Amino acid sequence: MNLKDQFIEFIKTEKLFQSNDILLLAVSGGVDSVVLCELCFQAGYRFVIAHCNFRLRDMESERDKEFVVALAKKYCVDILVKEFDTNDYSSENKLSIQEAARKLRYDWFNEMIVGLPLRIEYPIASWIVTAHHADDNIETMLMNFFRGTGIQGIRGILPKQAKIIRPLLPFRKEQLMKFAIAHHLKWMEDSSNQTDKYSRNYFRKNMIPLIQHIYPEVEKNLLSNLQRFGDIEKLYRESVCRHKEKLIEQKGNESHIPVLKLKKTPALFTIIYEIIKEYGFLTGHVQEVVKLLESETGKYIQSATHRIIKNRNWLIISPKATQEAKNIVIENADKRIEFGLGALYLDTSTDAHTSTDAHTSTDAHTSTDAQYKLQTSSLIAQLNAVDIHFPLLLRKWKAGDYFYPLGMKKKKKLSRFFIDHKLSKSDKENMWVVEMNKKIIWVVGMRIDERFKVTGSAKNILSITLKRQ
Repeated sequence: MNLKDQFIEFIKTEKLFQSNDILLLAVSGGVDSVVLCELCFQAGYRFVIAHCNFRLRDMESERDKEFVVALAKKYCVDILVKEFDTNDYSSENKLSIQEAARKLRYDWFNEMIVGLPLRIEYPIASWIVTAHHADDNIETMLMNFFRGTGIQGIRGILPKQAKIIRPLLPFRKEQLMKFAIAHHLKWMEDSSNQTDKYSRNYFRKNMIPLIQHIYPEVEKNLLSNLQRFGDIEKLYRESVCRHKEKLIEQKGNESHIPVLKLKKTPALFTIIYEIIKEYGFLTGHVQEVVKLLESETGKYIQSATHRIIKNRNWLIISPKATQEAKNIVIENADKRIEFGLGALYLDTSTDAHTSTDAHTSTDAHTSTDAQYKLQTSSLIAQLNAVDIHFPLLLRKWKAGDYFYPLGMKKKKKLSRFFIDHKLSKSDKENMWVVEMNKKIIWVVGMRIDERFKVTGSAKNILSITLKRQ
């Protein structure tokens, strides 16, 4: 088959898109994207052209833009041009020029695909189509290998990923050049391709030619490896998914993982990474999670968005946004914690002063032998600070929980405590506790634990006040 027929066959085999879909072709003006346009035109596909002017090559950038505008006229298709201040964006966001250009490019492309509620009224096309080819894939695989991205990186570029499709992926650069010459196509040369200051150019111009001195067919071999790595990655994903299904118990927006079962999992470090990476954690956090398996209750690590908390025989991955979490870490420095019932306010002082808005209750906790004037509200827990060791854990109660209610010498299960106080089913479902090292120190809004009450010998008092929503 000629290149056009192979192109069409690959699209059908990989089910990249439907023949009547509108395509958004990312066109720089180089030979690869020019060939992409010609093949789509010859195949009869409907497309529009999108061109990014990153303003990185002065007049050359303007030349490329004008060329792509003329190319759109040649094919009688619409063209979208976006100009970016790439250098400024790179500096402001502390990204390399390559990373900045990539983010700017794909953010804009996605606007054209998604439509509302972004800055355009409707989607312009169904798919983003790029001109990545087999040589690009070889370079990507090598760069990812040396970056240490794991199996997902060394399987290279996928022909279809979300809304991005790459129909030139099976073809070598040499094939595209021959097609362009045979069809008398014109294209623009990018002078930046001649420098090796960018990592991709360095691999293309230096590393691969150097290896070819020892292994002349290195590129052919690497393409074969890409196929195998792709198959391996599929098997790897299936195995990881099975392990995650066995390990993770989803409870609302939290993930609960049994410690003992996790410790018995083969390839422990890999499975941990696959679990935690979805919550903003990096490879460097894996060793910290392993240490967490042996730590005491209340220890945790955190990413920008989530915490992994050790709670008895479980690891709990919980959002850092406490309004969304069901297991919330309270540190010594915290003064206000928002959660499902409202907010907790913490204060440690050498004196306790009665609140004017305190609500007296038959469940109020007082201490006859205390030297302080204690609160008489079930919404305020006053605890002997010397007995409290942070971090604390604020969480929903669960079956099997027990504590020593203030004034009692024997423990009582919370389920029985709630029955005694005639709590409705909905009330019980919304009850929270504050826990310290496996001990419940306060049933929030009801009663503290006898073991942590303020006595006459107390020097400091920890007050925790509940303000309901």
